[in-house]
Amino acid sequence: MQFSHKLELTPKQYPDIWNKTGPVKLIRWSPDSCVVMVTWECGGLSLWSVFGAQLICTLGGDFAYQSDGAKKDPLKISSMTWGSEGYHLWVIDGISSSNMKPGRDANSKAQQFGILQFQFIKSALTVNPCMSNQEQVLLQGEDRLYLNCGDATQAQSPRNTSAHSEHNHSRERGPFSDGSLDSQGLSTLLGHRHWHVVQIHSTYLESNWPIRFSAIDKLGQNVAVVGKFGFAHYSLLTKKWKLFGNITQEQNMMVTGGLAWWNDFIVLACYNLNDHQEELRIYLRTSNLDNAFAHITKVQADTLLLSVFRDIVILFRADCSICLYSIERRSEGLNPTASIQVLQEVSMSRYIPHPFLVVSVTLTSVRTETGITLKMPQQACEAESIMLNLAGQLIMLQRDRSGPQIRDKDNNPNQRKHLPFCAPVVLAQSVENVWTTCRINKQKRHLLEALWLSCGGAGMKVWLPLFPRDHRKPHSFLSRRIMLPFHINIYPLAVLFEDALVLGAVNDTVLYDCLYTQTSAREHLEVLFPFSIVERTSQIYLHHILRQLLVRNLGEQALLLAHSCATLPYFPHVLELMLHEVLEEEATSREPIPDPLLPTVAKFITEFPLFLQTVVHCARKTEYALWNYLFAAVGNPKDLFEECLMAQDLDTAASYLIILQNMEVPAVSRQHATLLFNTALEQGKWDLCRHMIRFLKAIGSGETETPPATPTTQEPSSSSGFEFFRHRSISLSQSAENLHSKFNLTKTLSMPSGPSGKRWSKDSDCAENMYIDMMLWRHARRLLEEIKLKDLGCFAAQLGFELIGWLCKERARAAHVEDFVLALKKLHKDFLWPFPVIPASSINSPFKNGKYKTAIGEQLLKSQSADTFVNMEMDTGVSNTPRSRSWLGTVSCSQRELDTVSSHGPHMQDAFLSPLLSKVFLIGDECSIGSATDLTETSSMVDGDWTMVDENFSSLSLTQSELEHLSLELASKGPHKSQVQLRYLLHIFMEAGCLDWCVVIGLILRESSVINQVFSIMQSSDIDGEICQNIKTGLHAVDKWASTDCPGYKPFLNIIKPQIQKLNEIVEEQVQPEAFQPVNPSKVPEQANPRAEESRTSSSHGTNPQSDAGNSSASRHEEDKAKIEDEDSFQEGSYDCVVS
Repeated sequence: MQFSHKLELTPKQYPDIWNKTGPVKLIRWSPDSCVVMVTWECGGLSLWSVFGAQLICTLGGDFAYQSDGAKKDPLKISSMTWGSEGYHLWVIDGISSSNMKPGRDANSKAQQFGILQFQFIKSALTVNPCMSNQEQVLLQGEDRLYLNCGDATQAQSPRNTSAHSEHNHSRERGPFSDGSLDSQGLSTLLGHRHWHVVQIHSTYLESNWPIRFSAIDKLGQNVAVVGKFGFAHYSLLTKKWKLFGNITQEQNMMVTGGLAWWNDFIVLACYNLNDHQEELRIYLRTSNLDNAFAHITKVQADTLLLSVFRDIVILFRADCSICLYSIERRSEGLNPTASIQVLQEVSMSRYIPHPFLVVSVTLTSVRTETGITLKMPQQACEAESIMLNLAGQLIMLQRDRSGPQIRDKDNNPNQRKHLPFCAPVVLAQSVENVWTTCRINKQKRHLLEALWLSCGGAGMKVWLPLFPRDHRKPHSFLSRRIMLPFHINIYPLAVLFEDALVLGAVNDTVLYDCLYTQTSAREHLEVLFPFSIVERTSQIYLHHILRQLLVRNLGEQALLLAHSCATLPYFPHVLELMLHEVLEEEATSREPIPDPLLPTVAKFITEFPLFLQTVVHCARKTEYALWNYLFAAVGNPKDLFEECLMAQDLDTAASYLIILQNMEVPAVSRQHATLLFNTALEQGKWDLCRHMIRFLKAIGSGETETPPATPTTQEPSSSSGFEFFRHRSISLSQSAENLHSKFNLTKTLSMPSGPSGKRWSKDSDCAENMYIDMMLWRHARRLLEEIKLKDLGCFAAQLGFELIGWLCKERARAAHVEDFVLALKKLHKDFLWPFPVIPASSINSPFKNGKYKTAIGEQLLKSQSADTFVNMEMDTGVSNTPRSRSWLGTVSCSQRELDTVSSHGPHMQDAFLSPLLSKVFLIGDECSIGSATDLTETSSMVDGDWTMVDENFSSLSLTQSELEHLSLELASKGPHKSQVQLRYLLHIFMEAGCLDWCVVIGLILRESSVINQVFSIMQSSDIDGEICQNIKTGLHAVDKWASTDCPGYKPFLNIIKPQIQKLNEIVEEQVQPEAFQPVNPSKVPEQANPRAEESRTSSSHGTNPQSDAGNSSASRHEEDKAKIEDEDSFQEGSYDCVVS
């Protein structure tokens, strides 16, 4: 007798447990001797595995506390016993003082005894430790099965069909060969938290209850169960059971050694009650369940254990001998069969004192040498050793290859003499389960050639192979394998080798005592216990192995293993777990650590590109008190922050900013936050920009203890146009007076209504707000100077930037168009807008010079009146129809002498729902500015159903030249998203009074209505003469450029030719009154006043830019007149030319 282990409740799990339990009262082992139930004198139950892994304890959690938090009195048990096969535990409760009232007599005391029955389910490995498929979690109850596989149909495409072994490459594979049935996908094994419950067929349970054995095939598509007699199997694909048709055959066989799946066959060891003979039987799944279709082999002694390894069946018999059989598929007749012949017998009577001490036996390809050192590579795929679990001692018997038989490779594999086994070697103690696999994967050799052990309370162990790097010759002093222990938080039931996961099951509880009153709860003993359910669970083990290798100075092996698993989706989490656990242990240790592991782990993580993210994620999940210890090993957080900026990893840099905020002074945090904010602005990371604005404001307000809060609402995106429409109410229904006064900067700017807009109306005197505003203004100015209007629109929409107010101040500086041609080219490129082209038949085009000269135009004009478009209400803000009508009427009345297109164009979009007509026939006037915001809501009018055409279209007849022209016009339009964005920007520039930009956008859209509006504003309001002159010069440059480089613009320029002539008249009218008057010397130095005024206004811009604008509106008119007088002598001769 020797001491093995303890079943111990630790104070860490149950504080002050020694004063609550008392001595142990009862111990009851289950019928299969896999678990033990323990009770104490003071009450309580606990369930343990053989070697001390605690499975259930009623001294804590929902077992010990009621739903209202009150402490329960533990149930005192006077007697208990296990039911059949360990599926039930019968308990008689003792006399509880809490259940008795004072003064009761002995008879009443006797009535306090009650009987409780606890139901259990257990793993199939406890009674059938078959190694043929170890990636499934299969739990069996008395009348049902619990499987962890998801949808069985997903398993038909295994994830590792190319990485299987080539042990049988010399012979043909059948349709059910082992090569294509290797492994299930990770998504199937971890599909969801729910179990797949299979109810055992009631007909089979009537005479064979309860279930004794169960097995599942490799793909998780078929299960087989064994009861008292016979067996049955079930298909998860067809949802059908197969039972014996002859009940006599079922009742005449009793499975004794378990069962296993081999491809599409069921292999089982049974006892024939009629012949009193031990047999080994093989049944085909697809045939009827009948002995006529079975292959039966007689066995000499009672079979205790059965297992399958590739094409070999291994039996452990009652005479302590191991017998190996080869199994082969044969296609004879309609139903294929399998044949069996004996390969080798090994006697183990010298090493096994009693046959019932053997828990499991299996063949594996594990050996002390790795595959590199073998003389023949194919030997690595053969059966190399026998693993025998003898009462917790794992014994390995390897093939003896020291003799000359190793070169005997020419004989038939089934006829050659098999090598004998060496003397057994003990690998580990206290072993409860063993996992290994027969698959081969060159990328993950460490995990697939390892041996995994479950050691009860001692955790898990892995017998890991060590490989030399780059196939170099290994050192003679290095071991070929190493045993590494590690602890996990679950009880392992299966190992996913390539995925570095352990699967298990955990008991979860739900309280329901609130459904009973206090009096009735005393009468129902079951209310003392919560409702228990079994849930699936999993845990990563890779970080434990990497850490153990680093502790043993095997960093090279750790790197090889980590690089082989770097493609796993949770590999970053593995590195983070390893760093976090080492940090917690070393930083909180009360004793000095002579050889700390944290620097080694930090150096190891730097070998991977996820180093920066791993460190900051670990720091954010660790207490602040441990940060100094962490960054002393991994590096200065300021240096790590700069590395993130250099690597353009802004999200990780933002996380480091939280670290710097807590570890550095506010000035350092503000400096680094400014760098990150500017970089985020340049890269268009709008979510990050919003966070940085809050962060900078928090620093300024002294809120340096708390990081900026994560927004709870979904941030707008720029996926379809500029989403700024959500935060502002854009109304284009303004009267002519309001429209004119708008350009004198006396209007009230519309502010965003979202959270970001509040920044512009609060804390105007705050230095931090001014600091942030200056960065935003600088970025907006750079975008506008570089003619990046698309980025400017996204910038304003995403950050709530008040673009209109800022443009009003920058109208004469950054918002001034210097080169119309360059701006036009950049807009074409930025918005993916094609340049217009002239068709080859443009000489005879019906649209020449912008006039309709065929019956097409007449029919279109008659289809609907112009009033329909005027009365149409915009979805995004036009709510006042009379004002909209008066505004549009003002524009159209001033253009009565223009072409038909410019006067009747706007109504055509309403006449036809087809984008073909609305895009093609409205060359000069596809849509007015009034529909700029409307297009975001009615996108179907442009990109919608191409079959929605007005019925008048059926009477139209188009010639070939007309169709060619229409197709070219259709091709010259850009994407709908770009069109929406351009119209939005047009609206913004129009409100801000940036008329030169309005002209540029009107040119690219080729809409004469835009030009009409601009010229109408210039004619009816006091506009700076410099703006008019700049527009005139720009249009002249565009006309010159169109004549030489882009003739496609010439037709549109011819359309707006009358407007250009009116522009000349406007400029002349502004010059004529003062053309011959002497220049007032006092007004000359005031020419610089507008820019100086705007400069002062810009520097003091806080929350209300319109107030400064209103004060300067009166003086601006006089300054504009002075500027026109001063430039009269230079500009007078340039007003005579007209664009041809």
